[in-house]
Amino acid sequence: MKIRAKVVLVVLPIVVVSVVMVGVSSYLAATTGITRVAHEFLEFKTTELERYAAGQWQLLIENELTDTPEMVEATKLGLESYALGMLRSQTEAVFAFDSNGELVMATEDNEPLAEERADIQSLVAARPTELITPTVAGIQRVAKGFYFPPYDWYILHTEQFDVFYHDLQRITSRTAAILGIATLLAVLFLIAFAGTLTRPLQNVVSSMRSIIASNDLSERVPVQYRDETGELAHTFNVMTEELERAYGQIKSYALQAVVARKKESKIRNIFQKYVPQELIDRYYANPESMLVGENRVLSVLFSDIRSFTSISEAMNPDDLVQSLNHYFSVMVDIIMNRGGVIDKYIGDAIMAFFGAPVKHDDDAYQSVLAGIEMCNGITSFNESQRAAGKPEFQIGVGINYGVVTVGNIGTDKKMDYTVIGDMVNLASRLEGLTKYYQVPLLISQSLQQRIEGRLPTRLLDVVAVKGKTTGVRIYTAARELSAAQERVWELHNQAMEHYLDRQFTAATSLFTQLLRLEPEDAAAKRIFARAERFQKQPPPAEWGGVEVMETK
Repeated sequence: MKIRAKVVLVVLPIVVVSVVMVGVSSYLAATTGITRVAHEFLEFKTTELERYAAGQWQLLIENELTDTPEMVEATKLGLESYALGMLRSQTEAVFAFDSNGELVMATEDNEPLAEERADIQSLVAARPTELITPTVAGIQRVAKGFYFPPYDWYILHTEQFDVFYHDLQRITSRTAAILGIATLLAVLFLIAFAGTLTRPLQNVVSSMRSIIASNDLSERVPVQYRDETGELAHTFNVMTEELERAYGQIKSYALQAVVARKKESKIRNIFQKYVPQELIDRYYANPESMLVGENRVLSVLFSDIRSFTSISEAMNPDDLVQSLNHYFSVMVDIIMNRGGVIDKYIGDAIMAFFGAPVKHDDDAYQSVLAGIEMCNGITSFNESQRAAGKPEFQIGVGINYGVVTVGNIGTDKKMDYTVIGDMVNLASRLEGLTKYYQVPLLISQSLQQRIEGRLPTRLLDVVAVKGKTTGVRIYTAARELSAAQERVWELHNQAMEHYLDRQFTAATSLFTQLLRLEPEDAAAKRIFARAERFQKQPPPAEWGGVEVMETK
């Protein structure tokens, strides 16, 4: 037997076995790393989703809104939106199941099949947190899950099985192909160039062993010859280069995702104290809309503490700030519970609006309820003031309904989400007139028309506020009336219609009946005096019942 044959017979098994062992080891090291990174990335997304859900629930706890269905529903919608934002491919999906195994949230339209129901119920009952491979909507998936007690949901973050293990399968096929090629080349080269082939193969083996020992994918095989051995070395280098690039991208994306989510969460937590959460969500979705204003029909509410200057002069600063903060807490809770948005604090005054950024069908009704509850809420507030030996607060609330401009007003250095327009000014004037008419709440005619039949209202006067010549009917409202109050309000509304129709004798007659029932009714006495005067000296023919207010 020739020496070449002997060399081939001796060396060939060693070379082939070495190549196969090194290839398999490289394959195992590479696939283990890729699989671990993919598992960790899926676990990272699941953990971030769980942290976001816990953070939103903690906000409800801190703001004592856990018993408010609307706010709880809002956090569920926010969780679904956040889950959608986490998806990076069309094959990813997030599912949430209740304790009965019913699907309550999903980021895709596919529903679980009937034959999957039993498996899903068992899965929900077990609530596993390790990596699982359930079948949902006929598709096998790889998933990580967690149980969220506040909603009684079991939430799964999933990826399709074939997609999740796609890179692993590709590495398997490539590694198998490379090993096959390496083995075939070894046989051919050893037969033709046994002596020449030994040295390059040893270099390949040495580099492979170095990569396995150090897990350093930047290691490269030196290319010594422009032949098959060089091609083998180059192919191996391309594979490790691609693996290194993929691993680097995964780590980079994971880091960027963590940083971005933390920044977004921090920004949201800070700015939701200043602007509505819905507005923050809208701007994140469409930042270009930040400087765009729009005309909206909504309610604007102003409230103010009467004689606050005198109150502040009689209290020391610490007590004043404490009382004012307590007052704001009571009033703001009422407004927000009714769907209102706090626009700003103007000293001791509060400006709020209902109907933006989210519009509801009953914004007008809710704004009046908020005003009534604020007037009622000051009673309990004053009880605590009296108990602490502090002055009582009396407030006035004015509410108007109409078209305003709403949006971010200001410059790129400082802006406010606010409402502006003539309707806003009228709401402020109405608040100022509450002291003149000695009632805690005044609403405009446009608002009264929106709540007519739902709440009792009383027409107080027709006024032209300062700077205006056109009159507007102003009303007060209540949640409910006693039998005596119903009679007083009925007489007053009838008397006002006679008064505005220039039937002053009929008006004074009704006002007389009213004042027998309620002698200290300031609003009735005011109009009664005018009616008596007009009986003696009728107003001009163009008179429309408008009282021009020069100071408000």
